[in-house]
Amino acid sequence: MEEIDSCIEPHSQLVSFGWGFLGSDLTELILSFLPIRSIVRASAVCKFWRSVVTRTSFSSRVSAAKKPWFFIYGQNSIFIKNNQAFAFDPESNEWICLPTDRFPWPCQEESFIGSGGFFVTLTSSTSSKFSYAPILKGDWCETSPLRFSRCNPLVGVFNDESGVSRFIVVGGVKFIGGLVDIEDRLAVEIYNPLVNSWELCPPLPADFRSGNSSQWLSSALFKGKFFVFGIYSCFVSSFDLKFHFWSEVQTLRPPEVVFSFLLACRDQLVLAGLCNTPRGPSFNLWRVDDRTMEFSEIAIMPQELLYCLFDSDEDDKFASLKCVGLGNLVYVFNEEHHKMYPACVCEISENSSNCSWRKVPDLPAPVNRFHKVISFCSTVPLDNILRGED
Repeated sequence: MEEIDSCIEPHSQLVSFGWGFLGSDLTELILSFLPIRSIVRASAVCKFWRSVVTRTSFSSRVSAAKKPWFFIYGQNSIFIKNNQAFAFDPESNEWICLPTDRFPWPCQEESFIGSGGFFVTLTSSTSSKFSYAPILKGDWCETSPLRFSRCNPLVGVFNDESGVSRFIVVGGVKFIGGLVDIEDRLAVEIYNPLVNSWELCPPLPADFRSGNSSQWLSSALFKGKFFVFGIYSCFVSSFDLKFHFWSEVQTLRPPEVVFSFLLACRDQLVLAGLCNTPRGPSFNLWRVDDRTMEFSEIAIMPQELLYCLFDSDEDDKFASLKCVGLGNLVYVFNEEHHKMYPACVCEISENSSNCSWRKVPDLPAPVNRFHKVISFCSTVPLDNILRGED
C-alpha cells in the first residue's frame, strides 16, 4: 500500500532521519488512522512499529474506534468448493476475499453466524454442537453440547460484569427425526466459557411461535438487553441479560411498512424497513425509543440507490432485500445472484440529523451462485489478528 511503501523507500528523507524520532506516542497516533489491514501490514515494517501496534492499549483502543465490517457468506448446497466468504472494510472501502481454509463450511444441517467479533457454527442434529472462533484469525473452539438441537437460531455475544464474552442463543427450529418442529418454543441458552456450560432461560414469548428462526427474526444487543423483532410480524420483545426475563411483547410497525429489521446503532435502536407508499416503494430508517417503542424517521434511501439493487419489474422484486447494521452503519443488500449481490450503506451521524448514503463497491470477481446467503456486521478485534501474525 502507498501508506506503507512510501515510508520505506531507500532514499526517503523520513527513513534517513528515522521514524523513531517521532516518539512512540506520535507514531501510535499516526498508525491509528490507518484501516485495519494497513495497520497489520505496518506491523511488519520494523520492530519499532510492531512494538507500537501490538500494545494492548493500542489494539484495544483502535478496535473500539474502527467501524464494523460487513460480511457475506455464500453457501452452495451442491458444490462445497463454490462456497465463498467476503468482508467489506468501510474505512478502506474495499472487499476482502476470506480464505476458504478459515471456515469449516457447514453442511445442510448446520448454521453459520457472525456476531461480536466471532464466527459461530452449530449443528441441528442430535449432537447439538456449538463452535466459535475469533473473526479472521484464531482457532475454533467447541463448547459443551447445547441442550436443544436448533436450526437458524439468533446468536449474540455480550460481555458479563467481569468482562467475559458470553454467547446467547435464542429461538431457531428443532429437528425431530429429520422433521422440523416449529411449535416447540426452545429455551434461551447462555454459554459461560469459564465453566464450559449452558444455562437454560425462559424461551421466546409465545407470540413468536409461528416465526422463531433467524429467517423471520432480527435481533439487536442494546443496553444490557437482547432485542428480538419479527421481520414481518413487527412483534418486539427484549431479554434482560442480567435478570433473565422477557419484556412484554409490543408491536413496532411504522405506517406502510412491508418488512423491517431492528438494529443497534451507536447509542440508539434503529428500525430499517421497506415501505409501500402511494408514491412507490421506499426504504426508511427510524430511531426507536428502547423503553416506549415510539419511533421517528431519520432517513430515506435515495430512489436511484434503491433501484440499483434490482433489475426486475416483478411485484416481489424487493423480497430478497436484507438489512444488517452496527455502529453507525446500516447496510442494505440484495441476496439474489442476478445482480451479484449488490449493496449500499447508510452512515448515521452522531446526532442522527444527517445521514449519508452510498453504493458499496461490487464484490470481487469471480462470484459464485449461492443457494443461501448469510450476512452480518461485526467488530474486528485487531489484537487477535496481530497474535495470529506471530
